[in-house]
Amino acid sequence: MSDWQPKRFWKEAKAQACDGGFEVVLDGRSVRTPAKAQLIVPTEGLAAAIAAEWDAQGEKVDPNTMPVTRGANSAIDKLGAQREEVIAMLAEYGDSDLLCYRAAGPAELIKRQADGWDPMLDWAADTYGARLFVGEGVMHVPQTSQAIEKLCAEVAAFDNFALAAVHDLISISGSLVLALAVTRDAISPAQAFAVSRIDEHWQIEQWGEDEEAAAAEQVKLTAFEDAARFYTLSRA
Repeated sequence: MSDWQPKRFWKEAKAQACDGGFEVVLDGRSVRTPAKAQLIVPTEGLAAAIAAEWDAQGEKVDPNTMPVTRGANSAIDKLGAQREEVIAMLAEYGDSDLLCYRAAGPAELIKRQADGWDPMLDWAADTYGARLFVGEGVMHVPQTSQAIEKLCAEVAAFDNFALAAVHDLISISGSLVLALAVTRDAISPAQAFAVSRIDEHWQIEQWGEDEEAAAAEQVKLTAFEDAARFYTLSRA
């Protein structure tokens, strides 16, 4: 969708009920995905958000300003064809979750990681019965098959629209646990993102902030919050 920029040809975008859910119409014409599938979503709120993105377009369509539309396209076009592969890929994060890899020092960084990450691992253990173990450095920390199976089952239970959002939450944060916590309202999207950036923020404190890195982090935060909003809209 990134190279797709047709001129605006419609006057009004509107969400409406249809067979199988809700759709968006442009002057009465159904919106379709890049793969030419009819864009049908599960909730009226999600369809209304997509319609609002289309209504907000200027003379040309800018896909970069349409995160909800992009998410729906991914759910329909990509996950419709690659659901099992995506589930398997995301489940692998449970075996290499960011929260399990700790610094050997200094003491202040060790404390920050423990303060930010241990409560989330405890939450996963309490919620799913999935206790993940931690280690120092970057060497792989083996997890039990039971814990991974329980987390994988949670991922597999999402429908394609929820899974599209969870995909972004996991890939941006590097943590399956944080992503699941956001979907359960155990932590806010902004808090989860901040928790995922403890190491990066420590480095900034030591060496100073780089403008380019700061801009990249803001882009990631926006994308993370967009994914969380997409998840909520797909449920309500």
